[in-house]
Amino acid sequence: MITKDMTRELIGRQVVDNHGEKVGKIGQIYLDERSGDPTWATVNTGLFGTKESFVPLQNADVHDRDVALGVEKKAVKDCPHVGRSDERLTGSEEDELYRHYGIGHGNGNGRTDARHATGERTDRDRTDRADRTGDDAMVRHEENLRVGTETEETGRVALRKYVVTEDQTVTVPVSHEEVRLEREPIDGTEATARPGAMGEAEHEVTLHRERPVVDKTTEAVEKVRLGTRTVTEDEKVSDTVRKERIEVDDPQHALPRDERRS
Repeated sequence: MITKDMTRELIGRQVVDNHGEKVGKIGQIYLDERSGDPTWATVNTGLFGTKESFVPLQNADVHDRDVALGVEKKAVKDCPHVGRSDERLTGSEEDELYRHYGIGHGNGNGRTDARHATGERTDRDRTDRADRTGDDAMVRHEENLRVGTETEETGRVALRKYVVTEDQTVTVPVSHEEVRLEREPIDGTEATARPGAMGEAEHEVTLHRERPVVDKTTEAVEKVRLGTRTVTEDEKVSDTVRKERIEVDDPQHALPRDERRS
């Protein structure tokens, strides 16, 4: 059980949900105005811990220095955005938080219309003391942008193969035979050896020619695959940041004018 004597020790501690999963670290504790009991806390969540979510301290306890909540991490992430960590919670804002977490009101002392963030200090002391380091110096704070990147799917590309037809013309050399008349005289010796005979005769010659023959074969010509490459480009992001300014309340004008503000 979280008691008001433990309030100051809880700041900055790790918070886990009811399953032991880490949620974030405690930033502020909100106390009941009537009883002074701690009832709510803000937890730094989100990327780089830049988001603050309200969590109920009802049914919460400390286990091995971690603050164990009675709710799930998803409920904390989906917590409605109410109030600010340095302001009071109104009654309607508390009601919205109670409805979101599905828990009853408080500890039996009666719900007040507002609860305030404190480390066992009043609203005015909280502002004055929280910014001091134990001496006479006041600490000034500034918000800085911390930007990261995450990878998301932007689209898909697929390879698809289909068949097209086209006309192709190839020149092929072909040959053919032609008839020509050749005459060869017979000398006297051959004429004596081959006595001739008068009469009719016929001799036939077969002619040949080449013609184109078309056949088709399928063969591999190339490989096509999809690959990716990483291209880095500069992209500008912007947001609003807050800065604290410190002014000197110097009615006697003990400091020069240009040193009264920082």
